[in-house]
Amino acid sequence: MTVRMIRATLTATIGTAAMLLATTAIAGPTARFDFVEYRAQGEAAAPPAGQFRNPVLPGFHPDPSIVRVGDDFYLVTSTFSWFPGLPIFHSRDLVNWNLVGHAIDRPGMMDFSGLGTNRGLFAPAITHHDGRFWIVNTCIDCSGNFVITADRAEGPWSDPVWLPFDGIDPSLFFDSDAEGRETAWIVYNDAPPGEPQYEGHRALWLQGFDPDAMKLVGERTLLVDGGVDISEQPVWAEGPHIYRIDGWFYLLAAEGGTADQHSQTIYRSRNVGGPYEPGPVNPILTQRNMDPTRPDRVEATGHADMVQLDDGSWWGVFLATRPFAGQSTLLGRETYLLPVRWEDGWPRFLDPGEAMPATVPRPALPAHDGTDWSGWRDDFTGAPLSPEWITIRSPGAVQQVGVDPAAGALWVTAGPDGAGSLRRPAFTGRRLRHHDAAVTARLRFEPQGAGDFAGLLAFMDETHFFALGIEGTGERAQIVMRLRDAERPEERGALMAAAPLMPGGAVDLRIELSGGTASFGWRKAGAERWTSLAENVDVEGLASVHAGLFTGLVIGPYAVAGE
Repeated sequence: MTVRMIRATLTATIGTAAMLLATTAIAGPTARFDFVEYRAQGEAAAPPAGQFRNPVLPGFHPDPSIVRVGDDFYLVTSTFSWFPGLPIFHSRDLVNWNLVGHAIDRPGMMDFSGLGTNRGLFAPAITHHDGRFWIVNTCIDCSGNFVITADRAEGPWSDPVWLPFDGIDPSLFFDSDAEGRETAWIVYNDAPPGEPQYEGHRALWLQGFDPDAMKLVGERTLLVDGGVDISEQPVWAEGPHIYRIDGWFYLLAAEGGTADQHSQTIYRSRNVGGPYEPGPVNPILTQRNMDPTRPDRVEATGHADMVQLDDGSWWGVFLATRPFAGQSTLLGRETYLLPVRWEDGWPRFLDPGEAMPATVPRPALPAHDGTDWSGWRDDFTGAPLSPEWITIRSPGAVQQVGVDPAAGALWVTAGPDGAGSLRRPAFTGRRLRHHDAAVTARLRFEPQGAGDFAGLLAFMDETHFFALGIEGTGERAQIVMRLRDAERPEERGALMAAAPLMPGGAVDLRIELSGGTASFGWRKAGAERWTSLAENVDVEGLASVHAGLFTGLVIGPYAVAGE
C-alpha cells in the first residue's frame, strides 16, 4: 500500500482515534497489523454477591474527578501528554464504567510538542452547573491553567480558555452568596506566601471566577498553608475540592505526594473563604506506614473526589496502585471507589491503620452494564478506531497511522521519530490493565533498510519501554526484542534477543507479562506452535516508580525507520 493510498484511507475513515497520528507522507516502509488482542491471565476470583472488587478503572487512570447529574455519573482522569486527552467515563452504579469520549480530542485544542510523557494535562476537575459541564485543568509546560465546557459530557468540548494564574490542580465550585446571587470559585494548589519553608511546602488558594466572562475576579485568598500541621512539614497539599454540606464548606485535599506517603485530608469552615480547621482525624484515607505483607496490598491512596446518592450516602473515587513488589507496578495509578462514612460531621474513607478491603459492598444503585476490562480484540474492520486507542503527544505531520476497514488492517508507516525521542513516534496503543496479561498481534512488514522496525511497543515513557517485532539488518529481516531502561539508555533500546526470519508472509507476535517479567514469542501466521525469543525478561525497571510515577504502560502497534 502506498503512502498516497494510506492518506486516502485515513481521509475516508478518520475519527478522533484514527486521527491520532496522521497525515503528511513520509519516507519509510509501511507495516500492516491484521489484529491486536489483549487477554488478562490469572484473573482474581469473582467478588461475593452484592460486592465489587477495586479498581473500578484498572490501568493508567490517575487523579479521578467525578460529578453526578441526575441518575448519571461522569468521571475524568489525567492523561499528561497522551492524545486524545482527558477521558470521560459514564456510569449509573459507580462500579461499572464506559468510556464515552475525550475532552481534549482535537489537535488544535492543546499542543504537547516536545513534552516528556510526565508533562501535559495534570488532575482535571469536572463539575456541572445550569445544564453545562465544566472542566478546569492544568497543562504543565504548555500554557498553564484553562477551562473548557460542554453541553454533553460526551462532547464536543469547547476550545480552552486560558486563565492567568499560577499553580496546579484547580477545581471549580459553584455556590450562592447570602443574597442568593450565584458565585463561582476556583480552589487550587500554588506556592505558599513568602519563601517555602522546606521542600514540598505548598499552599491551597481560593480565587473568584466569573463563568459568564470566563475571567478571574477579585484577589485570591489563602486557605491552607502547608497542610494539616505545618510543624510536621507536610508536603504537596494538592488536588483540592470544596463541597457545601449542611451549612459547612468542606475542603478535601491530598497530601504527602503521589507515592507511598500519599493521603487524603479534610478541613471545614462556615465561610467559603475560611478560616478552615482540619478534622479531628487526619488523614481520612491513606495506606502509608502499614504492614507490607498484608494481603491484596494497595498503596498510594489519595487525590479523592466525592458524590452523594439519593439515599444520603456518600461515595468517593481516588487513585491508588497495586504493586507486584515493593512500590513497583507497570499499571500506573488506577481509579478506586469506596463509601464515605460520616462521624460527628466529618467524612472518612478508612480509619487510621485500616487496610483497603479486598471487596466492598456495592452502592445501592441499579446495576449498570460496563466495559469488560479482562480482554479485547481489534480486527480493524470498523472505523473510526475505538477511543481506547491513544498516542503520545499531539497529532503531527510526521506520524502516519490509519485504519483500512475494507482490508481489516491498521497501517503504520515508519518515520524518523522513535519511542525514545521527544517527538511523535508512529505508535498507537491501549492501556495495560492487569499484572498478568498477554498481547498478541499479526504483522506484515518488509523492512527496506537496516534499522527499519515494526511491531508491538510497550511504552511507559521515552526512557522506559520495550518492543517486539521485525527489524531490518540491511541484508535480511529478523525478529528482535529491544529494551530501554535506566541500565540500557540507548535511544532505540538495547537489543536483548534476535532470531533470523525467513522472508514472506505475516508473523504473529506475543508478549506475556507477569508482574515485573515478560516473555516474548513469535510464529509464522497460522502456525500451531510459538517460538520463544526471550523468556522471563526482567522489566521491573519500567515500573512507574522508576519512571516519574505518573503514567502506566501503554501497548500497541509501532514502527520506526532505520537511523
